[in-house]
Amino acid sequence: MTPLGRNLLALSAACMLSACGLFGDDDEELKPAELIEFEKKVPVKRLWRAKVGSDAEFLRVALRPMGDGNRIYAASVNGNVVALDPESGKTVWRNKLGIDVSSGPGVGEGLIVVVSADGYVVALAADDGTERWRAYIAGESLATPLVHEQWVVVQAVDNKLTALSVFDGSERWTIEQSTPALTMRGSTSPIQVGQTVVTGFDNGRVMAINFSSGDVEWDSMLAPPSGRSDLDRLSDIDGDLAVVGQDIYASGYQGRIASLAGESGQVLWARELSTYEGVSADWNNVYSTLDNGELVALNRRSGTEIWRQSALLRREPTLPVSFRTTVAVGDLEGYLHFFSNVDGEPVARVRAGGSAIVGTPLVMADRLYVQSDDGSVSAWYVVEPKRDDRRAPDIAEEDDESA
Repeated sequence: MTPLGRNLLALSAACMLSACGLFGDDDEELKPAELIEFEKKVPVKRLWRAKVGSDAEFLRVALRPMGDGNRIYAASVNGNVVALDPESGKTVWRNKLGIDVSSGPGVGEGLIVVVSADGYVVALAADDGTERWRAYIAGESLATPLVHEQWVVVQAVDNKLTALSVFDGSERWTIEQSTPALTMRGSTSPIQVGQTVVTGFDNGRVMAINFSSGDVEWDSMLAPPSGRSDLDRLSDIDGDLAVVGQDIYASGYQGRIASLAGESGQVLWARELSTYEGVSADWNNVYSTLDNGELVALNRRSGTEIWRQSALLRREPTLPVSFRTTVAVGDLEGYLHFFSNVDGEPVARVRAGGSAIVGTPLVMADRLYVQSDDGSVSAWYVVEPKRDDRRAPDIAEEDDESA
């Protein structure tokens, strides 16, 4: 979910509550929280920074770096798609597509896939960036395309999910859901779970669709709309989904964060928490950013709240991602924040740049990769303490000397 929708929603809510400032001054309450002082406990350093393309500030597109284990791939709003060396940041290849890109890249099966703002899906060869095919889906996408085996699956903002052939971009099947009268701008990025693609829709439903046939395997109502007005009934599932084993984690605006069984869609546990960023997960916890900017960690198996952190209120933080012993979060001023994954306390903060970080950071191996709205990608790492190279005494030698 990109922040444009939440900005518009916040503005609407603020106007209704305060009559847009005519009946009181709530400006102080609506300002982003000031950065707090804390003791730095984790040394984080920048490895490199690379320019991808033009500035995307205020456009709020869904661009984030992705990797395949060997390279980092990124796209810019003005149509540049690049492959970068993960250790040096040097450009391996660059393709200037000449189109406005709104989402991507998706990575898999030797392809790099992006979607243009006017509905074209473009697939490039991962090894050299040459264009393989281009297909039209007749809708804007703000979700990362999913590339899996024979399929490229793209979700558009009009609640339509389309599967294309990985070989030539021909359409295989389409699933379309009803769109409520009022929705937030954004789309869930579909994920692969077994032989199904799982995604969420603006009507509050999470579905699993068979890759081969396009048949719906299961359909779960995660966030039922409630209330009398269209604003009250917003229940979009626009944020990221997470999967660990056969457990799926999903969330809805003005709804719930829940764990679903991958084989049936049955709700295993649910907590009444509202978020449009979605969820991430590691083996222990589920993490999310609530609609007010609070960060929350829940036990992955029970949904019990482990910790909550309010240091980034109204700073439009990204979704937290697990990075070594921390969770990493970007914000609207270009800061990267690191919080302990045990208790949520701040342990480090660095400045990635002067522009907002909108997309969820990427963790690959022991590096963190971040794309900023100024069209740059940067790589970060935790500095390991220096080892004492002095030779430790040999116990056997000590025994010989004492004998």
